[in-house]
Amino acid sequence: MQRPFFPNFTQCLVVTSEAIRDVVRRIDQSRIGMALLVDDGQRLIATITDGDVRRAMLAGVNFDELARRLLDFKSSSAHPVAITRSVNTSDEELLRIMRTADVQHIPLLDEDGRVVDLALLRALVPETGDDIRAVVMAGGFGTRLRPFTDDTPKPMLPVGDKPLLERTIDNLREAGITEVNISTHYLHKKIVDHFGSGAQFGVHLHYVQEERPLGTAGALGLLGRPTQTTLVINGDVLTNVDFRAMAEFHRSHGAVLTVAVRLYEMAVPYGVIDCDDVRVTAVREKPSFRFLVNAGIYLIEPRAWDFISHGDRIDMTQMIERVIAGGGNVVSFPIREYWLDVGRPDDYERAQRDMAAGRLER
Repeated sequence: MQRPFFPNFTQCLVVTSEAIRDVVRRIDQSRIGMALLVDDGQRLIATITDGDVRRAMLAGVNFDELARRLLDFKSSSAHPVAITRSVNTSDEELLRIMRTADVQHIPLLDEDGRVVDLALLRALVPETGDDIRAVVMAGGFGTRLRPFTDDTPKPMLPVGDKPLLERTIDNLREAGITEVNISTHYLHKKIVDHFGSGAQFGVHLHYVQEERPLGTAGALGLLGRPTQTTLVINGDVLTNVDFRAMAEFHRSHGAVLTVAVRLYEMAVPYGVIDCDDVRVTAVREKPSFRFLVNAGIYLIEPRAWDFISHGDRIDMTQMIERVIAGGGNVVSFPIREYWLDVGRPDDYERAQRDMAAGRLER
């Protein structure tokens, strides 16, 4: 391997006086899923992964807090202490460590503990997405979007200069996922005619036509049990979520099923009265409630197919409940990137505005 591995590794460095949002910016800029927390002398303190940031999100941490706050979430990660090596370590030894420890990056240090390079698995082994296939659920009637969907399937509605479904396929391809299944029902021929085999779009497309609506997860039963992880995404989701980061999060937590979630805040425009029978116990003036809502994106392991049968009508919420009841590990992956459920006319208009304003750019 021609050294250095990552000539621009300094763009991953974050000093302790910076904020968590600076960590997020470094992770997004480097596109490698991590940042390096260092002191003022560029000596390594810790590696901060995309997963550490998302665990902090689930805990309600404010991104204006100092980057050091993220160290509180390292203890629950797969590698609480950074795996590092000398800058003189051979490529063969680095690859062996990466495979043994299941890591994709190793900071390389000089004799004083300063970061001088960052070894990347993708530089040692060509990156592929062959271990993940995708299923896009595109069979819905789009009733709430009428009249836009009177003669166009909802996933084929244009957002900017291309259909929503084409944007989803572009994102999958960029993540290295090229085996894509599309479940269809309503006006399915319009989808098939546009995409064909998928060759023009850099993917291999397969179509699963539902003769009758089978719910948001029923099409998975028609596909049969896979041998690899499956990414499932609703056809009406507009997002630039990092599928690679989601896959790494899924693997690091040993999940059978990972569901992407989005923070939803609801403000009550009145004073809320808490009562114990007739006695008033508290008054809360216009409180806000925060919830994590289903974002319509999932990663699913083959064993989850034990809970689906061919032709079974089942919604994804039911499948999640079945996996949990069966003892499977189900985890949540909080989305911090752009995400919009294009389900209503107002949402569709917002999608057009956001696209024109460049809000989907990472």
